Amino acid sequence: MLGATRRVVGIIPRRVRSVRQVHGDGDGDGDGEEALRFYKSRGQHILINPRILDTIVRKSAINPTDTVLEIGPGTGNLTLKLLEAARKVVAVEIDPRMVQVLEKRVLQRGLQGKLRVMKGDAMRTQFPRFDIVVANIPYGISSPLVIKLVYGATPFRSATLLLQKEFARRLLARPGDSGFNRLSVNVKLLADVELVMDVSKRDFLPSPKVDSSVVIIRPKGQVPNLDLHQWRAFTRTCFTHRSKTLGASFKQKGKLFDLFKISNENDDSSPHKGDDAQDIGRFTSFKEKILRVLRTGGFEDKRPFKLSLEELLHLHSLFNQAGIYFDHRRDPKCDDRFDDEGDDEDDKEE
Repeated sequence: MLGATRRVVGIIPRRVRSVRQVHGDGDGDGDGEEALRFYKSRGQHILINPRILDTIVRKSAINPTDTVLEIGPGTGNLTLKLLEAARKVVAVEIDPRMVQVLEKRVLQRGLQGKLRVMKGDAMRTQFPRFDIVVANIPYGISSPLVIKLVYGATPFRSATLLLQKEFARRLLARPGDSGFNRLSVNVKLLADVELVMDVSKRDFLPSPKVDSSVVIIRPKGQVPNLDLHQWRAFTRTCFTHRSKTLGASFKQKGKLFDLFKISNENDDSSPHKGDDAQDIGRFTSFKEKILRVLRTGGFEDKRPFKLSLEELLHLHSLFNQAGIYFDHRRDPKCDDRFDDEGDDEDDKEE
């Protein structure tokens, strides 16, 4: 039994003192409520430093008329402060135990009329209309969730997010930085990112293994006019081996064949569709066309992580002008959730 206890990240006992410590505001009633186990697999780390909580709310610049979207409210330390500042808070929580504690605390404050709880997985939930996002994001869904917000159909003013420090540095990275990757490029296309502050792991209970950072993401007023599905597929192709030269990367036979197949299927005017006798010649011609695009644009010896957003947009345009595509345009089921764990699988310099 002791071994099982050690495998969870932390346990909140029934003592009043411990409940108050987790809540961070001294409102724990200690009336025999069950112990809460916080699981690492769900990224359950409760922010308990009231100074940090106040700073997050202040920096979010919440208007009294705003609807705030909070993802992963946990036991409600941040939620209670958001409810005091906003007209309404929509909280998305997957853990029913947390929902029970959250709703109890909100009821005790008399703020239940301003809170809407959506029980479920944030990645599978269709968000209602909101003005801003303020959230302590579970580490495990940081990348796809940021992309869901930035590339989502719902416009919003800003997103103040508490993220793992290393992940936040990717959002802030510039071309040539060690953390500059596909995520950096795709977020920068549509939004600006500002670092607010770093947060020590000691400010959480249970304490995670790494420090965190607070960033604010602000969607840009004007963005390039391009097919975003094609763009994201293009950056996925480029940044799979982000430290290799583009010439070396695009000469890989497997990658070439995939692009050849996609571009051929997307080209309505392509002759010889399904004619295997023509494949070798057309494949060779396709390879030469890709290398010609890279050479003409001066990209053959360039490495993706050193290219600016403007340079990548230019290369993407050159490929499209040459009839080279990176995603199946006709497949409505093709949805890139942007789980980027597989990016940069070969980051060694040549």
